[in-house]
Amino acid sequence: MTGVASRWWKHLGAVGMVGLLAGPFALVHGAPTSTPAPATVPAAPVDSAALFAAALIDLEGQPTTLSKYRGKPLIVNFWARWCGPCKVEIPELVSLQKRNSGVEVLGLNLENNPATVRDFAFAYDVNYPVFLTREPGLALMRALGNHKTVLPFTVVLNRQGAIVSSHIGAMTRDRLDAAVVAALKPVAEPKP
Repeated sequence: MTGVASRWWKHLGAVGMVGLLAGPFALVHGAPTSTPAPATVPAAPVDSAALFAAALIDLEGQPTTLSKYRGKPLIVNFWARWCGPCKVEIPELVSLQKRNSGVEVLGLNLENNPATVRDFAFAYDVNYPVFLTREPGLALMRALGNHKTVLPFTVVLNRQGAIVSSHIGAMTRDRLDAAVVAALKPVAEPKP
């Protein structure tokens, strides 16, 4: 071996030893995580009009909008097949849809190919409507308050179409139950 190659292998060996020694330390003392905690996006006045007007594609490749869902309480979940936390929360959304909570669950996938998304939805037993947003999905998420376009992203709407809450990150059963309560909460009539 040449001098350069020999030094290179020694360097790699030293780096490997540091990794071997640091591993047990991290297990005992806890390794730092780079995953941010899920955040609830403030439900400051955000107009849902963009959501109902968005040009979407159904899983058969046909153009559609969400206008037929106006007047219904909704949990709208933005996701993608490659998103790990999305895969974790899908079973919770499926469970919520099965419970017939009075709130309609809708999935908005950010991808372009209806066939691959349809196959994925079938594999995950998705029992709620799924639509593709394609590239405009990022702008739609920004318009709904997710300025960093993080997935998964969930928006909760009441019967009047007002956004009553939104959440960045995977939704747990408890968060989904709270979202149902928020979506079904009666809106106080303004006093004359």
